[in-house]
Amino acid sequence: MDGDELRRRNGVGPVAAIARMPTGAKVFLILSGALLPLALIAFLASLQTSRIADQEVRARLRIAISEAARSLRGELAWELREVRSALPTTPGAAPNCGRLAGLFEPQAAEGIRYAVLDPNKRLVCGQPLPSVAPTGEAVRTSPIHLLPGSGAQLEVTGPTGHTARAFFPTRFLVESASPTGMAGDFGLMLIAADRSVVLRDLTASGLFTRTETQIVDLNIEDLQLQMTVPSAPVTSSAIIAALSPFLMWFLAATIAWFVVDRLLIRPLRQLRTTVGAYQPGELIDPVAGSDIPAQEIRALGDTFRELSQTVQLHERDLAEGLSRQTKLTREVHHRVKNNLQVIASLINFHARVAVAPGALDAYASIQRRVDALAVVHRHHYAGFEDTRGIEIRSVIGELASNIRATAPDGNAVGIMLNIEPLLVSQDAAVAVSFLITEIVELAMLASPGAQINISTQTDAAKPDSATLRISSPALGDSPEFASLYEHRYGRVIGGLVRQLRSQLHHDPLIGAFELTIAITGRT
Repeated sequence: MDGDELRRRNGVGPVAAIARMPTGAKVFLILSGALLPLALIAFLASLQTSRIADQEVRARLRIAISEAARSLRGELAWELREVRSALPTTPGAAPNCGRLAGLFEPQAAEGIRYAVLDPNKRLVCGQPLPSVAPTGEAVRTSPIHLLPGSGAQLEVTGPTGHTARAFFPTRFLVESASPTGMAGDFGLMLIAADRSVVLRDLTASGLFTRTETQIVDLNIEDLQLQMTVPSAPVTSSAIIAALSPFLMWFLAATIAWFVVDRLLIRPLRQLRTTVGAYQPGELIDPVAGSDIPAQEIRALGDTFRELSQTVQLHERDLAEGLSRQTKLTREVHHRVKNNLQVIASLINFHARVAVAPGALDAYASIQRRVDALAVVHRHHYAGFEDTRGIEIRSVIGELASNIRATAPDGNAVGIMLNIEPLLVSQDAAVAVSFLITEIVELAMLASPGAQINISTQTDAAKPDSATLRISSPALGDSPEFASLYEHRYGRVIGGLVRQLRSQLHHDPLIGAFELTIAITGRT
């Protein structure tokens, strides 16, 4: 047998766990597993639509940033080339201020300014422009310097020591870099190694706003252009479209579970409660037909009603038969009790006319045993309706009275009783009565006029048993006791102890017999 089969038989594993689940939960689980792939397919289709829209946005962004980079690259590269060309290349030569004036002064309205300085940093032409080139160990070699919040400035130093500076405001850079086909909102940023200038801010914002960003190299020193555009927005309709497959999956499984629970599980549960509360002799009356929507369950309820009617008729017949049987049994017990009394009376009659002492003792011994059986039978007949057991205290009390009454003259026996109100079965009561009779007679013969104590003791740790103790000095170690026990009483006493399924303990020093008997309760 493999491990899976063993786990299945022992109720371990996923199959056993599902088998223990309620039917409604099983229906919900099965429908969920069947519909979930469809919901996932629809959800993935919605995601694919969003991905296609994002790919279109990326494609348009790629075209737009390429155009913007090309335009800005051409503008800055041309300006840088013109500035370098205007600086003198030989000592004593003057910078070409007219060329720079013709280049930049027409664009002065847009905020573009320029300046040319001699080697002594005196203004030669243009407008004063402070130097923005960093100093120190980390001096940049790039002629283009980004000014966050302002724009960009060109600063070129020629071989003769002349310096040319040109400032381009952010507005000019934006106009130069704006793509012609980008009508919507977008953001632009000019990035260098250590600084960046925001040319245009992206105004679109929100909790579900998504953007696409691309960066291209301008191939001018270390400048890069970054463009950001809004991607396909995540709207409430898009969210609903993406989540609706899961909502439909959950609703379908829930509705199916609700229908099965209302039409099948709940009526079956009500019917099970009605059948579970059934008591012998009653009539099963399921819920009214209008309250059970399933026709098959109504038919099942009618079948239970018919079965309960049949069982009710059969139980009535059985009750009548049991009543007749009880009357017959009581009559049998009554006749047996009367017969035992007749036998005891006959033994008593013959004992009166007997002359030999041995015959009298024999009649008395037989009568004591018949009385022991009659006592038990009489108490069993008296408590016939009570099936808990026979009260051992009253049985032993009556038995002790009969023993004292049948004791021979000159051998009056004294019996002290300390018996708890215990209940035993009929078989145990018969065996205990015969055992007490045998041991008491053994004590009477071993020591005439013996005093005997009979007691019971219970232990709270063992509520289903009690200890029976019979003690007397006559039961101690003596030649008379040993001879009688070995040749006459030992075998009978041993058989009675085996019938009680117990062990007999004899203490020869104090003269006591003890054994454990089974009890059925207390009165």
